[in-house]
Amino acid sequence: MNQALLLFRWCCVGLAALVVPDFGTAAEPPVPLVRAHAHNDYEHPRPLLDALQQGFCSVEADVWLVEGELLVAHDRDQVQGGRTLESLYLTPLHERVRAHGGRVYPEGPGFTLLIDFKSEAEATYEVLKELLKKHAAMLTRFADGEVKTNAVTVIISGNRPAELIKSEPDRLAALDGRLSDLDDLPLAHVMPLISDNWRNHFQWRGEGEMPEAERAKLRDLVQRVQSAGRRLRLWASPDVAVAWAVQWEAGVDLINTDKLAGLADFLKQQPAR
Repeated sequence: MNQALLLFRWCCVGLAALVVPDFGTAAEPPVPLVRAHAHNDYEHPRPLLDALQQGFCSVEADVWLVEGELLVAHDRDQVQGGRTLESLYLTPLHERVRAHGGRVYPEGPGFTLLIDFKSEAEATYEVLKELLKKHAAMLTRFADGEVKTNAVTVIISGNRPAELIKSEPDRLAALDGRLSDLDDLPLAHVMPLISDNWRNHFQWRGEGEMPEAERAKLRDLVQRVQSAGRRLRLWASPDVAVAWAVQWEAGVDLINTDKLAGLADFLKQQPAR
């Protein structure tokens, strides 16, 4: 092949790569799925990117504070140098927000980054605070009792520095609550999300029909959480289509899954609500 023609073709390929957003292998940006939550997202082959390719609007990253860095892993003995919260999540999200006019998805809804603290709460939070300042331009701000919504909302779960966060009048992160917090609920700008363990509240494990009494209990929990101005997520729920359908019908705000493509396909088939 003529060398000049070959060079021209390579240049065209390079230019195309520059102008097409990287949503994985998809030819077009996916439809954002506001009720899809990627549980333990970092365990997928491409942390964050696989969830974005499916249109997820909420992802979860477990972090450990190790020698001043926030490393992403489920257990302490699994941490690896270089797999930082910033490199896997904050920087890629910030790049997309810049590329898409201030949103993670072009003209899309808000995005939730749930950070599960595995190490000591206060020390981990102090490091996270400094890290979030670098990315403040894309982050929701919680200041003076108000929520100034932005492209990405950071919520802290796991070992939560609850009292420290409650005492701060100006923050770039909020708390993930528990259903027990509904009895003495902080203000919404402190705790905008309620998460809890499905197995602590329901006996049904995704086989056969869910008992009507448990369906009613789920609907009641959704109503209580949403009436308080919060969103609801239930982890350890059966990760199968029949259980996704139960949560969808009950109105659960974030449906928890490890099966990205399966939940995405399910949600795309549901009518708009």
